[in-house]
Amino acid sequence: MSLQTFQKTGRFIKKLQQAAAIQFTLLAIFLGAVIVISTGMGYIQLPPATVIKIVFAKLSGQSNLLEGLDSIFPVVVMDVRLPRILSAAIVGAGLAISGVVFQGILLNPLADPYTLGVSAGAAFGASLAILFNIGMMGSYSVPLFAFIGAVVTLLFVVYLSSSSGGLSSNNLILSGIIVAAILSAGISFLKYVADEQVAVIIFWLMGSFGSKTWSDVGITFLFILIGFLAFMFFARDMNLLSLGHRTASSLGVDTRKTTIFLLVTASLVAAICVSVSGIIGFVGLLVPHMMRLLTGPDNRRLIPMSLLAGAILLLTADTITRAVLPSEIPIGVLTALIGGPFFCYIFRKQQRTRKIL
Repeated sequence: MSLQTFQKTGRFIKKLQQAAAIQFTLLAIFLGAVIVISTGMGYIQLPPATVIKIVFAKLSGQSNLLEGLDSIFPVVVMDVRLPRILSAAIVGAGLAISGVVFQGILLNPLADPYTLGVSAGAAFGASLAILFNIGMMGSYSVPLFAFIGAVVTLLFVVYLSSSSGGLSSNNLILSGIIVAAILSAGISFLKYVADEQVAVIIFWLMGSFGSKTWSDVGITFLFILIGFLAFMFFARDMNLLSLGHRTASSLGVDTRKTTIFLLVTASLVAAICVSVSGIIGFVGLLVPHMMRLLTGPDNRRLIPMSLLAGAILLLTADTITRAVLPSEIPIGVLTALIGGPFFCYIFRKQQRTRKIL
């Protein structure tokens, strides 16, 4: 490679990095704007300036800034709306980056955070907690059992799909489908015997961010942040894995350990999200494809962009169900209505690509 070609390549890479930084900054600003606007929407309408003033006053401790405002406004913003809004944004971010990892590792455009049966395991655990009215952890009992169910399901799927030759994408996907089918039957049985509590189980399964607290925000944020940092650390290895395991191994990637670590971490991130919000589908499927069109396949740019886009998408959907529609519907219903047609489009596009090849 000549010096001139090397310099041109360097300038091109620098332009790509600058473009990615600009895209990330614009998306972050847009997310901040959506959070402020969403906080002001609802039965009590608040202008963005008032929302910002209340948040700044609470964070800085300058209570004099709240003089002249109705005393109910800070309560509505800080105790009712912001925990729900931030929970929705964080869960959306977690599902989106998990979707990136699953699609990148399994090399399947139809993969999502629930591919390995995590959602079915969480749903089964939550259904058990609701049916038997387990309240040892108070309001955290259902999320705790949902998380335990998701983790146990993940471990069983990995065990079921492992062999002497290591893990393969096909084995993992097939094992996830088998276990999810068994758990779905178990959930149906629990709903059958639940009687009066069946409505509570069904509502949880559809997903909701109602009654979220700052504790939910803090716990979810911590786990999503750890997952995000882990994904970014292995972003280069994920790029190499997309070229095939043989190529990645020849370039120094421990394909078995990296694959297991990323899949387990992504599943745990999804499990945390499901335990907080219930089952919300299609976010992990939609967002990676949308952002891939904007940033390209490089996971070092795709992961952070998907983080922000997932937060924006799920927060927007939650705002629509909470403040725009005449009556609130489970957010899982809305995301399914949006994601279903897109899923069909991706599936049909994949079929056409195979025919051409």
